[in-house]
Amino acid sequence: MRAGAQTLCLLADPLNVLVIRALSTGPKQQVELRRESGSPAQSTLRAHLKSLEGIGAIARHRRNAFPGVVDYDLLKPGEELLFAAASLERWLATAPQGRLALGSDAAKAAIRAFADGWSSTMLRTLAAGPLSLTELDRLIGAFNYPSLERRLAAMRMAGQVDAQTGNGRGRPYGVTRWAREGIGPLAAAALWERRHIPRSTTPIGRIDAEAMLLLAAPLLSLPEGVSGSCRMAVELSGGDGRRLAGAVVAVEQGRVETCTSRLDGTPAAWALGSATQWLEAMVHGDAAGIEAGGNCPLARALLDSLHGTLFGGRRRAPL
Repeated sequence: MRAGAQTLCLLADPLNVLVIRALSTGPKQQVELRRESGSPAQSTLRAHLKSLEGIGAIARHRRNAFPGVVDYDLLKPGEELLFAAASLERWLATAPQGRLALGSDAAKAAIRAFADGWSSTMLRTLAAGPLSLTELDRLIGAFNYPSLERRLAAMRMAGQVDAQTGNGRGRPYGVTRWAREGIGPLAAAALWERRHIPRSTTPIGRIDAEAMLLLAAPLLSLPEGVSGSCRMAVELSGGDGRRLAGAVVAVEQGRVETCTSRLDGTPAAWALGSATQWLEAMVHGDAAGIEAGGNCPLARALLDSLHGTLFGGRRRAPL
C-alpha cells in the first residue's frame, strides 16, 4: 500500500471508528464499548481493541488497581484518527450516487477502490490525462491486464473514473471530480501515518507527491486577477540524497490552466517543503514550514486554495 492507503482501509472498518468515537467521551470498559458499537462478537471487539492499542490510538489500564476491571482510554493519536475519519465521512457524503454511510457495503467498496487505484499508481497515471485500459497496461508494469481491469471497473462502479470520448483505439477513462476530492481524506490519512506509525507504513514518495498535486490542482479556484506559474515542490529524502517532486501549476485570472509534474523551467513563484510540511499545509492550513520565493502572493493563494478546497477552511500561516 502506498502512503495513506493503510489508514483509509483501517477507517473503512466501522468498528474501529465506533470504538474511538465511543472513547472520545471518556474512558470505558469493554462491556460499554460493546454496547455502544452495536454489540459485535466479543472476540471481534477484542481483536479490534488490540489492533487500535497496537497503533497507539487507545490504551488500557486497570481501574483503581482492582484486578479484572479494565478501562480503555483514547490517546492523542486516536483523537487525530477521528479527524481523518471525519474527513473520510465528508468525502463519502458527496459520492456521485448519493451519500454513503461510513461502514456500509457501498462505502467499503468505494474506499477499497480508491485505495487500490492509489496504491497501484493508476490514479497517478490517470492524473496526467485520460487513458485506455490498454495504455494503462503499457504504463503500469507492476500489475497484469486482468488486475488493472478489475481495479478500473471498481473505480468506475464507485464513480471515481468515467469513460470519455477518444479518437484512437480503446475507450479512454478519466478521473472524476469526486476522485480528485478524495485527496483530502488521503492526505489526512497520510499525515496521521507520518506522525504516529511511520515505521510500519510507506513514506511519501515521488509518485505520491506528484499524484496529490496533479489530482488536486484542477479543483483550485483563486481570486480573479491572480495569474502566473508556481513550482510546488516536495523535498524527499532517501538513500540517493535530496530529491524534488511535485508539480508546476499555471494560473490565468484565477483559473488553473495547466499542471505538470515537470519541475524544470523558470516559474514566477515557488513553494518548497518536506512531505510532512506539505501535508500540514494541505490538511490543517499550516504553511509555516513551506518556504516560498518569487511571486509569493501567488504561492500563498495556491496554498490557501489547496487547504480551503480540500477541507473547507481558510486558515493560513504566513510564508
